Amino acid sequence: MADIFNDGWAWWVIALAVGVPVVLVVLTELVGAFSRWGNPIAGPLRLLRNWVVPAGAVFALLGFAIQSPADQVWVRVVATVFGFLLILLVLSSFNVALFANASPGSWRERIPTIFVEIARLALVVVGLALLFSWVWEADVGGLLTALGVGSIVIGLALQNAVGGVISGLLLLFEQPFKIGDWLDTGGVKGRVVEVNWRAVHIETGSGIQIVPNSTLSGASFTNLSEPAGPHSATTSVKFSTDDPPHEVMALLREIADALPMRVQGERASIDYAGSGAYGVSIPVTGPADAGRALSMYLSWLWYAARRRGFALDGDSTDPLTEPQRLVEAVAAIAPTLHLREEDTEQLLSSARLERYGVGEVVLPAGVIPDEVKVVLSGRATLALEIDGARIEFSYAERGEIVGQTALTRERTQSVTVAGDILTLVVLPLETVDALIRTRPRLAMEIGESLELKRKQAADRLAELGLGRGVISDR
Repeated sequence: MADIFNDGWAWWVIALAVGVPVVLVVLTELVGAFSRWGNPIAGPLRLLRNWVVPAGAVFALLGFAIQSPADQVWVRVVATVFGFLLILLVLSSFNVALFANASPGSWRERIPTIFVEIARLALVVVGLALLFSWVWEADVGGLLTALGVGSIVIGLALQNAVGGVISGLLLLFEQPFKIGDWLDTGGVKGRVVEVNWRAVHIETGSGIQIVPNSTLSGASFTNLSEPAGPHSATTSVKFSTDDPPHEVMALLREIADALPMRVQGERASIDYAGSGAYGVSIPVTGPADAGRALSMYLSWLWYAARRRGFALDGDSTDPLTEPQRLVEAVAAIAPTLHLREEDTEQLLSSARLERYGVGEVVLPAGVIPDEVKVVLSGRATLALEIDGARIEFSYAERGEIVGQTALTRERTQSVTVAGDILTLVVLPLETVDALIRTRPRLAMEIGESLELKRKQAADRLAELGLGRGVISDR
């Protein structure tokens, strides 16, 4: 018995028989705990428990307990497997330590996974070469030289294709933009919808433009989404030199301030460049709103310029100003106002026609109107403005009156918005007052219409669970 322990192999057998189960039990508990906590270190520990420890135990049993010759095939095979598993364990541990808990925005978080995988593959190849050289006494220098020369030849043959892939990987690593950002590359402007190794896909509004990564990496481009914050939608417009600059600038700012895409609390910037040219910069939340804001702004500006008599783009002509159009309009609203034949001349001398684009504010809330407007065509929407939102409750169509509170000298409680392209007959307050004095029925109808609108507003608020006091407070 003493000879057995003196030889040393019995101690190895006892140590392996006792130590390996204990180590496996401890590792199992650690794996379970780290898995419940969601800690990525559970992966390397699982590899250690399932593969490294058993393979190490077999290697120790053959090499130290049984004391098999080192040049025996089975010993070398087990040593090779054990060494390979150790390499994987070390690389997995480094991966967890460096990249699993990388801080957002750090270089470790930005580095593409493909870079990590390529580095891991290279280290595995080098480790296996050293392992075969040590265990099997193999000459791997020639093999590594052949692989190096072959890689150079393949790289030269595929340099164009590989160059695009490398450019894509560098873009992924640097991350000068991300999915959803708006880019202006000079020839292409739009939103990034996909980024891969070869190209960037940009949605331009008229299709998907595919830009090779080599093109982006070799040229300058603008990330319109950075830095975060208000983005300016800019445009230039031109009026006639006969239009007073300050009045034009006031109109340009008024239209810009009414845009729903404008950043609240920020006002548009208007610059006069001379010769009837103006620059407009509208603060919007981001590039995604810039195109819609400019489209709406320019369309509203066309209608507003015609209403003011300004010559946008040097043209102030408007078919609504033709006398015959006003004659036809007065004839169309005659039943609404209970007009007699002798009233026509008075209305023709004081009335005018106005047209509004879709979404334009016809009459804001909180003002005392000095005109009464009758809908000739289109549809006007009436809404309450509460906490920055508009709550629609009624509408006015052909033949209906807008701005009845002008007759009662009260402030408007709702905002009137053009739901369609809206054409109105605008009547001065004095003209309507004169009509009402001789037509009690018209006064009664206007009063009933005003009360109906108030009731509709109150009912809409009650439907939404808001108090009636909201109306009287506005």
